Amino acid sequence: MEKSATQGKPASVHFTRHYPASCEKVWRAWTDPQALAQWFGPDPAGVVTLAEMDVRVGGRYHIRFGVPGQETHNVAGTYLEVEPPHKLVFDWGWQSTPERVSRVTVTLRPSGGGTELVFVHEKFFDQAARDSHNQGWAGAFLKLDKLFPAASAATAA
Repeated sequence: MEKSATQGKPASVHFTRHYPASCEKVWRAWTDPQALAQWFGPDPAGVVTLAEMDVRVGGRYHIRFGVPGQETHNVAGTYLEVEPPHKLVFDWGWQSTPERVSRVTVTLRPSGGGTELVFVHEKFFDQAARDSHNQGWAGAFLKLDKLFPAASAATAA
């Protein structure tokens, strides 16, 4: 059996959304700790208990979230690219597995009187990590969509 070029490498997580809001408003949802706390995390009952963000190239972030009474999750990283209000790239590392660093890219562009958001999370340790993150981000995007009520999901993979 011949191996494909991508076999053995976990795929990326991709989401595309269109929001009836300006790029600046969608940018704020990703870069303002109070705005991020309204939607971050996959569980509808989840809460963000810490959101520290120094949104500049080389700046760091730390987010702690979870469902009260259950496991708490800690993720932190460094901002690699910051181009307000159009592009945000940061590395992603769980406190529980700091050696497994992946990368998130959020691109925003004006579209149809609103904003198109393209999200890519890549460089996963393995396929199980990719699948787990895909599920987690799907839940988080359901919550983010509620911040911009007329939002429509274009694609999710």
